[in-house]
Amino acid sequence: MRVAILHDYLNQFGGAERVLMTLLEIFPKADLYTLLYDEKKTFGFFRKNIRKTSILDSFFVRGRHRAFIPLMPFAARLLRSPEKYDLVISSTAGYAKGISIHAPYHISYCHSPLRYAWEIDYLKNLPFSPWPLTKGILRPIARLLRAWDKRAAQKVDFFIANSEFIAGKVQSCYGREARVVYPPVDTETFYPEPITSGKEYFLMAGRLLYYKGFDLGIKAFNRLKKPLKIVGVGPEMSKLQKLADSQYVEFIPFLSDSELRRMYSNAKALVFPQIEDFGLVAAEAQACGLPVIAYNEGGGREIVEHGKTGLLFGEQSVQTLMNAVQDFERTSFDRSYISKRAERFSKVQFKENIRHIVSENGFAV
Repeated sequence: MRVAILHDYLNQFGGAERVLMTLLEIFPKADLYTLLYDEKKTFGFFRKNIRKTSILDSFFVRGRHRAFIPLMPFAARLLRSPEKYDLVISSTAGYAKGISIHAPYHISYCHSPLRYAWEIDYLKNLPFSPWPLTKGILRPIARLLRAWDKRAAQKVDFFIANSEFIAGKVQSCYGREARVVYPPVDTETFYPEPITSGKEYFLMAGRLLYYKGFDLGIKAFNRLKKPLKIVGVGPEMSKLQKLADSQYVEFIPFLSDSELRRMYSNAKALVFPQIEDFGLVAAEAQACGLPVIAYNEGGGREIVEHGKTGLLFGEQSVQTLMNAVQDFERTSFDRSYISKRAERFSKVQFKENIRHIVSENGFAV
């Protein structure tokens, strides 16, 4: 069976790229198509599978891809191949399902409907200012993207969503049903280590984007006067560093998986104040036995079992987060139970679910 896998762009490495790596473990000979490819920023993990990229793929665009969002549907449509495939699998938060690589059957693993089309606040991440002017100018572009995204979705035969939260969005945006398969946590990489630091700090991790709530965490811990470590890089770095009181907040740009596992294992809790499609960081933390203090919306609600694997709080405000941290300090958690509960997010479970869906749709894996 010849398989093509389509991915939005590979100029960064995050949760979606971890999903892609696992899909390629299931289909190691699959050809990979993507709009942009930066081998260095993706650590060469996808080198052997890359078949073709789009007309936008250049050093200039890779470093500022959000400025080219209006052109990406056009680039996806032009990305073609003469190769014949039995099955196409797209791993996408927008554009990949519209790439013009065809097969008799298309399964789409949806991380989210195209955010820039359906949730205009995501346009805050675009490299333009001031925001009120940007919002006014880009509303018509968002409407065009929405129409394109909906058309592209109708070409998909079977949708998989990465959470119940996203399955609801697939239904709302596209009028389509989606089977939920949670993203894979590599439990051979993320597991509890013996605690060595005395659990002195709280932790936040991920790409430093506005919607992930790092500013909320920083403001809360500035006022609480408690140590917070932030692991990650992103466009909000400079702004967040200015906001942080360096007595309490430490930025760590990059950690290897083994270093991150150690940090998860030794932290008091992961602070997760955002509305996330799923939240692989939170699932990885739980696999290491780390309690999560999460906002009670999106993926956080599905990952955290309130009072047992962490705490859920009901409002994205500094005071509410501070209250949640203080409540956490008065609560005890069984880290072995947390780690065991996280097994439902394991890579083994993900692979089994994907193979089952591919098989039930008539393809041998």
